[in-house]
Amino acid sequence: MSRSPSLPERPRLDLDPDMSPEERLEALRDHFEELVRVNEQLSEQLDSARQRRDNLTDEVDQLERENETLKTSSLYIATAEELTDDGVVVKQHGNNQEVLTEVSPTIRDSLEAGDRVAINDSFSVKQILDPETDARAQAMQVERSPDVTYGDIGGLEEQIREVREAVEEPLVNADQFREVGIDPPSGVLLHGPPGTGKTMLAKAVANETDATFIKMAGSELVRKFIGEGARLVRDLFELATERQPAIIFIDEIDAIAAKRTESKTSGDAEVQRTMMQLLSEMDGFDDRGEIRIIAATNRFDMLDRAILRPGRFDRLIEVPKPDVDGRERILDIHTGEMSLGDDVDLYALAMEADGLSGAELASLATEAGMFAIRDGRTTVRQGDLLDALEKVEQDEDTGSQPVAFA
Repeated sequence: MSRSPSLPERPRLDLDPDMSPEERLEALRDHFEELVRVNEQLSEQLDSARQRRDNLTDEVDQLERENETLKTSSLYIATAEELTDDGVVVKQHGNNQEVLTEVSPTIRDSLEAGDRVAINDSFSVKQILDPETDARAQAMQVERSPDVTYGDIGGLEEQIREVREAVEEPLVNADQFREVGIDPPSGVLLHGPPGTGKTMLAKAVANETDATFIKMAGSELVRKFIGEGARLVRDLFELATERQPAIIFIDEIDAIAAKRTESKTSGDAEVQRTMMQLLSEMDGFDDRGEIRIIAATNRFDMLDRAILRPGRFDRLIEVPKPDVDGRERILDIHTGEMSLGDDVDLYALAMEADGLSGAELASLATEAGMFAIRDGRTTVRQGDLLDALEKVEQDEDTGSQPVAFA
């Protein structure tokens, strides 16, 4: 500990009786200047002492707070599973240990099964916590509607009608379903090859309704830690319940809904645990209200039969590659804002583009524009479209062939 600096000595004034008046005045002036200097030193030391006092006060306050924290027992997060006459059954987060514990009458009056609570080392309920929704679930909510409309989707008129009947109509015309006396389809599963417009259909539904749109990928539900995926599924449906009417779109659902196997690895067990939570949320005891579910997959053959049964996905809609009329419509949509030459024949191009998906046809239109730009033109000719078709088909063939590694 540093010592406080010593105080400066007070200057003394000694006047010789034999001094002349001028010498006395000069001595008094010198003495006054010395007093001013000493006073400044004392002021500096006083300011320094006050600063040290403030620092020590802050340090004492911090130590007192730390001491109070050390004397206070830690609290743990748990969930109230069941309320009984003898108390409440709580499950502590982390170890999933269930304990029957006591709860004060004041807390008991406000406590309900499923509430998050804080418990101490003796498992006594100390307070009720606010409901928690995973921030990742909130991040999946689409704040701004996509700019895709049904008019932007070509060759899928029948699929659009089925999706609108199953998802859009129950949200905008709920009274009509009640008058007829039927429950609307609970979910729609879109399946088909990649690039056929499954995601665009979901975006169009989000654009055409005022419902909250929550988009997620099945792969996002595959988590590293046990129980995280199931919890995220639960939070997603809780978020949809809070924001209903709502639409939940699950892309790549095969990532968590594949056929169950006898594998005992922790990873497979966690995926199956997440799927069981999804099955429970989709067809549980509680009415989901105005919540519609759309899912999409490229691997329909991999899905577990439990998720395909009526009551979970009532409509299984195949989204195939477009036929010639559909290809012409898709080409017309994607070349609508392009400057086309008089020789362009989209129907003839559609005939040549047999087997291409909607995404590949969109790429074809872009590549044709690039060929025109490369030649310094602003108008796209039929030859540009045919060259682009050849390039897209070559890219498709290259992508489908195995890659050899040296």
